[in-house]
Amino acid sequence: MKIKVALGQFNIQFAQPAANRARVRELVAAAADGKADVVVLPEMWNTGYALDKLPEQADEGGQETLALLQELARQYQVGIVGGSVAVKIGPRFVNRTLVVDPLGNLLGQYDKVHLFGLMAEDQYLQAGNQENYFRLAGVPSASFICYDLRFPEWIRTVARHGTDLLYFPAEWPAVRIPQWKILLRARAVENQCFVVAVNRVGDDPDNHFNGHSLVIDPLGRVIADAGERDGVTVAEIDLDQLATVRGPIPVFADRRPELYK
Repeated sequence: MKIKVALGQFNIQFAQPAANRARVRELVAAAADGKADVVVLPEMWNTGYALDKLPEQADEGGQETLALLQELARQYQVGIVGGSVAVKIGPRFVNRTLVVDPLGNLLGQYDKVHLFGLMAEDQYLQAGNQENYFRLAGVPSASFICYDLRFPEWIRTVARHGTDLLYFPAEWPAVRIPQWKILLRARAVENQCFVVAVNRVGDDPDNHFNGHSLVIDPLGRVIADAGERDGVTVAEIDLDQLATVRGPIPVFADRRPELYK
């Protein structure tokens, strides 16, 4: 079984939700032209890290974002892992992923579990506490967000359900891109999964981002690297490779969770 994934890497406009929604429309259209089955967007794409502007700019209940993703999914008959957006829930704010199938059905949502103090998330956002496990394009999948990548115990907790593909939308600054690549390859190898990770490019007032969205196979090999350009990169994933990798080394069957405390 093979699927095509589109990495929607773009320059998020700081505190300009309308401009970013317009760019997402263009990216999904380009992904559809590339015959993608799934489109993946970066983290906090509606506002960027304009955290002090969330009371005015965060999406109330995530409804505007969900409506947009559902519309685009139906129009282009493509699944969408909607990166993440700033969402207002009552008096609080979360960093939330929404996942929809080609019919526009909401398959799952995920609020970022690990908040990144270096970018002040812990001062403005509420952390999530639920996993996001779903089947998209026929593939058992899970999604995380950016800083979650540094917590292998959390990712393994979700991956043990039988996940074949892990999604990581992010805003990962250029200064730490070498670690981004190492950590993503490690998560692919240790969980014997494909990994699809989408970063952004461009600048905000405090950070420079240089992309390098990646698709990685279960052996840690990079299938696609989007480099530093703004735009869509389409890559093909061959899910049949999983049986070859997992058969000789059944790491999930050999776990001893009673010792992991």
